[in-house]
Amino acid sequence: MTTTQRVPPSTEAPPRRGSVLGLTLLVVLAVGAALASLAIGSRDIPIGEVLGALLYPDGSDISTIVNGLRVPRTALGLLAGAALGLAGALMQGHTRNPLADPGLLGVNAGAAFAVVIGVFAFGVTSLAGYAWFALAGAGLAAAAVFAIGSSRGGPNPVSLVLAGAAVSALLIACTQAVVLTDRATLNQWRFWQVGSVANRGLDVVAQVAPFLVAGAVLAAISSRSLNLLQLGDDVARSLGIRPTRAKVIGIAAVMLLVGATTAACGPISFVGLVVPHLARFLAGVDYRWILVYSTLLGAILVTAGDILGRLMVRPAELQVGIVMALIGGPVFVLLVRRARLVKL
Repeated sequence: MTTTQRVPPSTEAPPRRGSVLGLTLLVVLAVGAALASLAIGSRDIPIGEVLGALLYPDGSDISTIVNGLRVPRTALGLLAGAALGLAGALMQGHTRNPLADPGLLGVNAGAAFAVVIGVFAFGVTSLAGYAWFALAGAGLAAAAVFAIGSSRGGPNPVSLVLAGAAVSALLIACTQAVVLTDRATLNQWRFWQVGSVANRGLDVVAQVAPFLVAGAVLAAISSRSLNLLQLGDDVARSLGIRPTRAKVIGIAAVMLLVGATTAACGPISFVGLVVPHLARFLAGVDYRWILVYSTLLGAILVTAGDILGRLMVRPAELQVGIVMALIGGPVFVLLVRRARLVKL
């Protein structure tokens, strides 16, 4: 008589997968964060009056506050968070490094150095002027890192990180050398360096929006190959993917997204580092879902951080760059402690 051996059921949880329901919930949260951003400030405004000011602007005090001050701030917060979250997911995917951050490409350091040169050499004092200098500096720095970190076989993840660290250190040193010799430049640079979405008009949003759209399009193109690149370049090549071309497109998307955001807001830390881990926890390992989740989570996080900055020290405000550093540091420590969240 033969007996059949029963196999115990697996206790391992099935892998998470993104879903339309999850995306819907994130969209609802993003809309809620946007409405809260329009309503909360040094003067709180009821949601009904906010909607009335949006639909029927009449030049009143409430209409001026909502449409003139908070709409540009909220729009820039949503765009900046979405861009940083998407760029972080792309960066971690293309480098296969769970601790990779868009700043590793030298984008922040390049933008800061360009702003300093604009103020010191050309007397730029407006946010609109900062944006163009910062965007150019971010692009040139990222291009230099990409060129240094690439070989005949294309960009190497380890080489990119090392090149980014070296270029960033050089540009930071050059920036410090300039600001320490000129007090006026130091004051202007400190205002931009803190990272904020306040006091930016729709003109700044309009200037950087085309670059953000172009970066998002390249990110969508890059998403098709990211899953295969996680298996290694050789396997991806055998499956019909050209790794060098895919990485060039992905890094170009990161450069556009982070460069434009840094130009408009200044450097905002930890968003591109933390958000992809949260997206991976919710959506699983499929990068087609991770990129979309990261975009929405980034928008929610930055907008919520900006709201929190208005509440922490009322009637004054904390800039969102400071709030993100206060929140992002401890959150990232918790993420790293949970090893299963940082595995790619």
